[in-house]
Amino acid sequence: MSASNIDPVKLTQSLISCPSVTPTDAGVLQTLQDQLEEIGFRCTRMPFEETGTEAVDNLFASYGEGAPHLCFGGHTDVVPVGNSASWTNDPFDAVIKDGNLYGRGTADMKSAIAAFTAAASNFIKTGDFKGTISLLITNDEEGPAINGTQKVLEAITKNGEKIDSCIVGEPTCPAQLGEMIKIGRRGSLTTNISIIGIQGHVAYPQWTLNPIDALTKVLSKIVDLKLDEGTEDFPPTNIEIVKIDADNTADNVVPHSATAQINIRYNILQTEDGLMKLLQEITDQELLNTEYKSTIEFRNSAQPFLTKESDFTKKIKEAVDLVTGLNSEFSTTGGTSDARFFKDYCEVAEFGLVGSTAHQVDEHVAVKDIENLAKIYEEIIKKYFN
Repeated sequence: MSASNIDPVKLTQSLISCPSVTPTDAGVLQTLQDQLEEIGFRCTRMPFEETGTEAVDNLFASYGEGAPHLCFGGHTDVVPVGNSASWTNDPFDAVIKDGNLYGRGTADMKSAIAAFTAAASNFIKTGDFKGTISLLITNDEEGPAINGTQKVLEAITKNGEKIDSCIVGEPTCPAQLGEMIKIGRRGSLTTNISIIGIQGHVAYPQWTLNPIDALTKVLSKIVDLKLDEGTEDFPPTNIEIVKIDADNTADNVVPHSATAQINIRYNILQTEDGLMKLLQEITDQELLNTEYKSTIEFRNSAQPFLTKESDFTKKIKEAVDLVTGLNSEFSTTGGTSDARFFKDYCEVAEFGLVGSTAHQVDEHVAVKDIENLAKIYEEIIKKYFN
């Protein structure tokens, strides 16, 4: 595999063979760096750590100089494989069978990194161009995302680097390559509501105060909320109860406390502060004039954002449609990604493979899709710099 002829499938296999379960690097960044340096990219490793978190290594690679600057954002870390015995093959063997490449990280998202690397190499071979092509690759996307993309962006910006546009290679297509381009994401607010009552024997309710009773009333009010109808670009805000727990291991005891965790995926019609205030008010109202006590903890991991349709998004759609023959659509559906960090620095859109098997046993993508994704990325690069 030479710099003059990068096979995106073979490079994907090399990346898959590194068991880079977040935040362990397992040699994956060096494998990518070696290939990028052969092409002529300047590579900088950027490790970060904070108290209470594991150290994470990151890679920023660039070719060319000045504006315009097109960056490819991605991550080499993968989620755990679960029970490896449930896999048809070893999750890190990168086996090709019946036209599909199997392995942890094929869909999410080592194939996209390989495809962009191959596309950039092909474009660079065509001659000089004005501007910069870069890759910002973290090994901290599937984890806390504290020591990854956000810190790299802060650091390179302080060093005078300015990214104009970014493509994040997350799997964006539901069932067929070319269906969907992401131009925004909803915000994500996680809330823990804990209610304290009075523990006691279930046979003597007059001496107890069951926190579960109060918690279920609070949750009922919250899940019945209809916050909005969505917008032209965003689906409605969605509220889900994801955990309910009580500090109780017996069947004849009323527990002392009960806790529920709620996740809200919210669009641009809502705000973090507004949602926190609303949940606090509902809880306070339900517990008014009772002996219950409550605590609420909030953690907002992403703000909603939208990249307006522009010359940049138009070029992406043109390239996608040209290679696939489809009429791709713009969307803001799905979970969060590191695009939430890029949006504070530049215009950002996401396009990648079919994500239906991401995080699953026997994760896989079609070999042909990897090859076509490399063609799509190359077309995007051509349109961007020409």
